[in-house]
Amino acid sequence: MAQQTQNKMKEIRLEKVVLNMGVGKSGDAIEIGKKALDQISGKKSCGRNAKATQRDWGVRKGEPIGVAVTSRGNDATSLLKRLLDAKGNQIKASSFDNFGNVSFGILEHIDIPGVKYDPKIGILGLDVAVSLTRPGFNIRFRSKHKAKIGKSHKITADEAKEFLTREFGAKMV
Repeated sequence: MAQQTQNKMKEIRLEKVVLNMGVGKSGDAIEIGKKALDQISGKKSCGRNAKATQRDWGVRKGEPIGVAVTSRGNDATSLLKRLLDAKGNQIKASSFDNFGNVSFGILEHIDIPGVKYDPKIGILGLDVAVSLTRPGFNIRFRSKHKAKIGKSHKITADEAKEFLTREFGAKMV
């Protein structure tokens, strides 16, 4: 009888990669941010509205002040490889949380392989949020019989680091 080496339900996989650009004001800056994220991800980005009014900053509730795009599946895998290349395949150890999420920033979007400098866009920075998952995590979202993820089934920071090192060749700094 063959011995099973690993539990299928403990297998970690990439759920999504979210690119976010906080522009801070509406108008042309939003359109420039959308063009930059469209160029990076190859997908259509959408605006994010302010949740509250900030008079000191001149921002009204409901006004678009940011741009985001979400990538899943094979597109997310290839996008994450390019984003890690832009960071030199290095991620800070403090960028990980205990729920299977990793976040890091990129100072200049033209550092990403395959992105060319466009004088109309300029040079922009962006935030990257990576979410990892295991089979059974959708139990949190179903309409009937919602349940919490068990403590032993959650993705720890060490497991997330090991996954990114194994699958994407990332190094922890």
